[in-house]
Amino acid sequence: MLRIVKYVLYDILQNRMVIGYTLFLLAVSFGLFNLSGDPTKGMVSLLNIVLIVTPLVSIVFSTIHYYNASEFIELLAAQPIRRSVIVWSEFFGLAGALALAVFVGIGLPVALFSPNATGLTLVIVAAALSVAFVAIALLASVLTRDKAKGIGVSLMLWFYFALLYDALVLFLMFSFADYPLEKVMLAFIALNPIDLARVVVLLQMDISALMGYTGALFREFLGTGWGIGFAFVVLLAWVLIPISIAVRVFRKKDL
Repeated sequence: MLRIVKYVLYDILQNRMVIGYTLFLLAVSFGLFNLSGDPTKGMVSLLNIVLIVTPLVSIVFSTIHYYNASEFIELLAAQPIRRSVIVWSEFFGLAGALALAVFVGIGLPVALFSPNATGLTLVIVAAALSVAFVAIALLASVLTRDKAKGIGVSLMLWFYFALLYDALVLFLMFSFADYPLEKVMLAFIALNPIDLARVVVLLQMDISALMGYTGALFREFLGTGWGIGFAFVVLLAWVLIPISIAVRVFRKKDL
């Protein structure tokens, strides 16, 4: 499997889109820190970029790459190689390349302008989001045979997690405003990796007071060492569950 991972990783790192994505993150990160003057304001602005751009690029690029590599995948499937090895190799190659882009594009500016626990948390969360959406993209690609449909499904999933999910949660909050939903909100956040990443970073910035009573509840739970550990365990689940399902489906799929 290591040879296949190396080949996939080397091929992706030469891709112009990945190089451009890395340079874009680098330019935006340096620009935000230089324009704001205050590292905290720069971090907040960068967080908004991370929560939108990182999942979008990860899920779209991973989907396109899977379909473009379909002939290579079929060739590997014809060899005496387990199908699970093929999917895991694609996953590790994509996840490694996109995580490296985040570490270079966001990690370097953060290390220069905000070398603290908050900056480290932002970089780790951005990399974790990239890996999670790579797993989601591979699941959507394996389930859908048609390339156009697969890309459409991936875009819809990103739209749901990035925009639609928050609207649905707000609708539920207003509809059941007379009931205590603070603890239920913890479960809602765990069901969306983007929301979970946002809350973890904001709590590290110590501005949870802007979230009101719910923010205080989040700080009481997620603000502790156990809470942060729980948050990263949930993010890990968002990686392992989709890719495990993708492996199972790919094993039985007729190529």
